[in-house]
Amino acid sequence: MTLDDAVVARHTVKAFEPGQTLPQDKIETLLNVLQNSPSSVNSQPWHFVVASTAQGREAIAKSTTGAFSYNEPKVLNASHVIALCIRSDIDDKHLQNVLAQEQKDGRFVAEGAQAGQDKSRRSYVDMHRYEQRDLPQWMEKQVYLALGGLLLGAAMLGIDATPMEGFDQRALDLSLGLREKGLTSVVLVSLGVRSDKDFNAALPKSRLPRDEIFTFI
Repeated sequence: MTLDDAVVARHTVKAFEPGQTLPQDKIETLLNVLQNSPSSVNSQPWHFVVASTAQGREAIAKSTTGAFSYNEPKVLNASHVIALCIRSDIDDKHLQNVLAQEQKDGRFVAEGAQAGQDKSRRSYVDMHRYEQRDLPQWMEKQVYLALGGLLLGAAMLGIDATPMEGFDQRALDLSLGLREKGLTSVVLVSLGVRSDKDFNAALPKSRLPRDEIFTFI
């Protein structure tokens, strides 16, 4: 499948076929996509909870009751569900951990590169913490970069996917024990095999024409 084919064929799945499990090698590829997602100044302010069992999906489904019950089947009937989360803060421990991993991976060749990277990253974190006072929103933006890569990667692999903001974040945080780990949920993605009840699969994709969304200069 070409990239052009994937972006045209991709759609938000409205119903999954229960009991259909995705091949593990394709899941591993998507986990690799998430692990290698880009983030501002390589801050990597995220954590991904992967539910691949009925018990795991049921834990996530606790956040899709009441006003969000329309999403419950998309969680319970999926093969895998991924909760994309952000850290409650980018603290010194996380910054040191990222820097140490960069050192281990051989990122610092030139003299002073490590100190320069650390200073630059901390300046961005401090700017969003103190001047702009939007650190959680900035971290969310990084998670949505990862989300875009995940959805495109799934499309390239022929995997059906459903991104969801329609869930009770507090309920999910409590169900998964995220707050004790210094995390909070942002968005869910269900992965699986669409069923014949997925009405969206038969509908044509609709996007605004290029002359309305592009300006060439």
